[in-house]
Amino acid sequence: MPMPALTERQRRYFEAMQANLARNTGKTLDEWTAIAKACPETRQRAQLKWLKDNYGLLQNHGLQVLNALSGADQWDDEAALRAALWTDAASAGILAAVERAVAGAPDLIAGQRKAYTAWSRAFQFAALKPAKGGTAVLGLAVTPDASPRLASPKNEGWSERLKSKVILASPADVDGEIEALLKAAWERS
Repeated sequence: MPMPALTERQRRYFEAMQANLARNTGKTLDEWTAIAKACPETRQRAQLKWLKDNYGLLQNHGLQVLNALSGADQWDDEAALRAALWTDAASAGILAAVERAVAGAPDLIAGQRKAYTAWSRAFQFAALKPAKGGTAVLGLAVTPDASPRLASPKNEGWSERLKSKVILASPADVDGEIEALLKAAWERS
């Protein structure tokens, strides 16, 4: 599977996950895809739940199986993932402002995921996802006590290293304080 925009650690993780599917689950990828073909569900979340409930297959291996079954790959086309996620012009403007704020960071790895855009060095230090009303939620690898603007994340779906979040209502919210928080998060990665 192509794996663009991943840290070396993330790349090794995915390679190991692929290499160890049979050892970890007792079935080869071909055996799992044959099982997945019998799934009565059509939506990916429901298919993952079906694989877990009926066979104990956890999310990462489940995604590996579903990607193989569909012939798709969640990492294949970052541009398409980005275009599908950032459809709102207002939240896309916030994304552009955050991208400008992190652009000069050495060893920066920017990566697009299905539900968010991530920035890493050795580890993920920030992620941004669009939210309702043209806003965006920025997750940071700093604790909430780093700024009164920060809150604790709840079920955000990104790295557990991101210990705080802030809602950004416009590109102007990506100010000097947010830039300093991004730098502090980068330093921790």
